[in-house]
Amino acid sequence: MNLSIFFEPLPEDPFGYPENPKSVGSYLAPFVHSFPDWRSAQVVLIGLPEYRGTAAATEHTYQGPNLIRQQLYRLMKGSGAWLVMDLGNLLPGIQLEDTYLRLKEVIEILVDAGKFPILLGGSHDLTYGQFLGYEHLAKTVHLAVVDSKLDMEEAGSTAPDQHHLHRILLHDPNYLFGFSQLGYQTYLADATTLATLEKLHFELFRVGQVRQQMQEMEPVLRQADLMSFDVSAIRHQDAPGQQEANPFGLTGEEACQLCWYAGQNDQLSSLGFYGYRPELDYRHLTATTLATMVWYSIEGFYQRQATLDFGSNQFIKFSVGFHDNPSKMYFFKNRQTEKWWMQVDDLTGERAPLIVPCSYQDYLTAVDGEVPNRWILMQTKM
Repeated sequence: MNLSIFFEPLPEDPFGYPENPKSVGSYLAPFVHSFPDWRSAQVVLIGLPEYRGTAAATEHTYQGPNLIRQQLYRLMKGSGAWLVMDLGNLLPGIQLEDTYLRLKEVIEILVDAGKFPILLGGSHDLTYGQFLGYEHLAKTVHLAVVDSKLDMEEAGSTAPDQHHLHRILLHDPNYLFGFSQLGYQTYLADATTLATLEKLHFELFRVGQVRQQMQEMEPVLRQADLMSFDVSAIRHQDAPGQQEANPFGLTGEEACQLCWYAGQNDQLSSLGFYGYRPELDYRHLTATTLATMVWYSIEGFYQRQATLDFGSNQFIKFSVGFHDNPSKMYFFKNRQTEKWWMQVDDLTGERAPLIVPCSYQDYLTAVDGEVPNRWILMQTKM
């Protein structure tokens, strides 16, 4: 498949000539004159100038991906190899649904090739197109979303960026195994919707929980196959370029920490940043925040572990005994990274055990004689 047919080139200025030879822009291969050979890249950037899924978009709104690039290209290159290519902006389809399908095809090709696509700009409903890119895989996937709201409104009466999560949950065929939402704000979430998601055994974390238990978010993000980050999860002071002025939310630093965790996740194969409204952005502050988040995602990517062999000397195995079912639980700790995993046995004996990410706190909970909540959730899904 010739990917170049899906993209339009970037303007030569200001992307073509980075001022500092040590900057990110000097290490990227952007699509300006000729389409880059994306097969030699490890990370690919894709701009999404598509905002028909949101309300009150202006002509300036569609410059969002390029403005994020302006700030990203000026940052200094990190410690990794940074084999990163910028494929330019995805050409929108005739209809919004066509854009979803176009994005689906691009994600499908890149994920199959082992590349890590990072999506810039566009309204949050494009998460649906990102999710569709996993439909062809012969496995279920876990979706992680960072957003201040639950985009679960009924279709028809609201803009697509307010009900795309509803479409994902009802998608047929159903290949969504797990869902986690971080940073939602209770006063912006419908209680009935919250109860429904909890009954489905999905993980929901209020912004206060994320802030107070930041380290506990690492194993949550470590189990995700794809991640979607809405800029509305960040407080207005750090990201004014969003549709609604929200004085509360994550700080820019906390958002970067989550992106660092996500980038390190060996399982994560695509990451989207959505909801940026440049016409509302004071002195490009939001673009700078998003560019820094992208930087941390890429830097985290180059800290990934190549393989996970739980039987090797790389891991320490711990066994915790119980008087009831389960009679025993196993934990694994990586000697180098000090990250933890937990073995979840199927109590029915119908399927093989799963080894899932967990935290040190989960191990301490088991040592105290209590079954960790993460084990219970996974058991229920199995």
